[in-house]
Amino acid sequence: MTSSTDTSLPENWLLLGSLRPIYSSLIREFVVEVPACDVPEEGPAPSPEAVEAVEAWLQRVDAQIQVHQLRQFLQTTTLANETVLRDLLVHHLQKTVKTPSDRDKIDFLLVQYFSLCAPSGMDDSDVDLDYLAQVFEPVLGPFQPKLPVWLNSLDNLMASAARCRRLSELLHSGILDQGRKLKTQSGDRYYDSSAMVAFARFSFLMRRVFFRLMPGDLNAIQDGLRELERRGIHTIDCRRAQFSAEEPVARLRMICQSWKVMFHAEYSSGQPLRMLVDLRASVDDALQGSIKKTAPAARVAAARSAAGSASPPEFQVSRGSDDSQSPGSGRDK
Repeated sequence: MTSSTDTSLPENWLLLGSLRPIYSSLIREFVVEVPACDVPEEGPAPSPEAVEAVEAWLQRVDAQIQVHQLRQFLQTTTLANETVLRDLLVHHLQKTVKTPSDRDKIDFLLVQYFSLCAPSGMDDSDVDLDYLAQVFEPVLGPFQPKLPVWLNSLDNLMASAARCRRLSELLHSGILDQGRKLKTQSGDRYYDSSAMVAFARFSFLMRRVFFRLMPGDLNAIQDGLRELERRGIHTIDCRRAQFSAEEPVARLRMICQSWKVMFHAEYSSGQPLRMLVDLRASVDDALQGSIKKTAPAARVAAARSAAGSASPPEFQVSRGSDDSQSPGSGRDK
């Protein structure tokens, strides 16, 4: 049952030992119904039975933890570092049988590992396959990267994403869906080193596009919410963005402030993107609706004003004159 065939028993035991506290924290964080690992740490020369028991325990936790939970945990815990991410990658890559969940976790871990190791000031043009191969060498070993022919479309997708000016363009373009479809349909070809690096590059650059566009949409949402409050509108229908039918505008403003931090810590290419796009659409709809409601009242007020200015001169004079000057007064008799 030992999943590692390329490492010696002591080396594999060190890997398992480094993962045990991480998996124990995952169990506590998400209340996973897996008992704690009760295998004692037997020092540098454990029995094969102890190794198999710990591996079986890790597999049970893996089956319970979903990729979004792993993402949330690793992007918010202080335990995550380059070594932990590398060990998690090695652990999942060494599995003899990999599930779609394992593939998605590997895909996320590769991007997270690269994000941690790469300089923050890198230009997108510097994120090429050769550079990624160097960064991933401690995990994947040395190899000469080459974009597989069946992934040629990734370059076109990334070029299209770079031209997007709003998050709604990115979401509705289908770019992310096409990338996910390629990954899902790749099967065992995904685990070729060049393919994994190509997908990691795609996901990393898509994350950058999201973070580049996010401030513009958030600012537009906040400007719209302030304008709604100025017009006396204090609740809007935000069901399309997974909020209530009468969501308080003040609460939405507070949420937007928190999102500026949260989305950098909890980004995924799906949920945050769609939520932001749908919230902006909800705010835009509310603004348009308020214009339609106020337009008839404005027309009525304008019509009344116009009618007043068009009154006959004698009517204006008599309305504003002294009663003694009105028709029928005693002076005219």
